[in-house]
Amino acid sequence: MVDKTITRAQLSEAVYQEVGLSRNESADLLEAVLGEISSALSRGETVKISSFGSFSVRAKGQRIGRNPKTGEEVPILPRRVLVFRPSQLLKKRINDGLAVADGNGR
Repeated sequence: MVDKTITRAQLSEAVYQEVGLSRNESADLLEAVLGEISSALSRGETVKISSFGSFSVRAKGQRIGRNPKTGEEVPILPRRVLVFRPSQLLKKRINDGLAVADGNGR
């Protein structure tokens, strides 16, 4: 699998190319969207993006973990974690892409 990362600058450039806003307006729009998503998640709300997936925050309770090197038990404190659930359409796109990349149609 190729290890590629999409950056904010690349997303902003894609908005510029597709929508036709100026580069500054595209960057501002992207920042506004990402900021709203971040704010909603920090408030504990679920963010659903049609045909893409949903982001939510889940609370994990305290538990006992183990240091793999020493075997010592260590408490893992309660925390909130971000969860992403892809839509069925996104899953299909990803799996169809694998079939094309594989060349065997699997």
